[in-house]
Amino acid sequence: MPAPAVPIPPAGEPRDFVNLPPANLRSLLGQPAFVRQDGGTEIWRYDGASCRAFFFFQGPVGSQTVRHVETLPAGSASAADPLCLNDLRASRPAS
Repeated sequence: MPAPAVPIPPAGEPRDFVNLPPANLRSLLGQPAFVRQDGGTEIWRYDGASCRAFFFFQGPVGSQTVRHVETLPAGSASAADPLCLNDLRASRPAS
């Protein structure tokens, strides 16, 4: 059975992160705190001082990209809070 089509991200997805391949996300935020494979989706979690962010990768093996982003707490207008994502980016460990 062919893999289901990857849906278009819902409105409100953070433009700086959607469609990024894993290497690009790692260069922006460093190593994830946790990685989970769930069927055809790989989920990366990043932990900040006041929030957590979840990045959902989908697509053909070797060509996966971020298709959805959520934060805890969630944003007011979308599943991802821009302030959380900015904090994670600012607190990225030096390489």
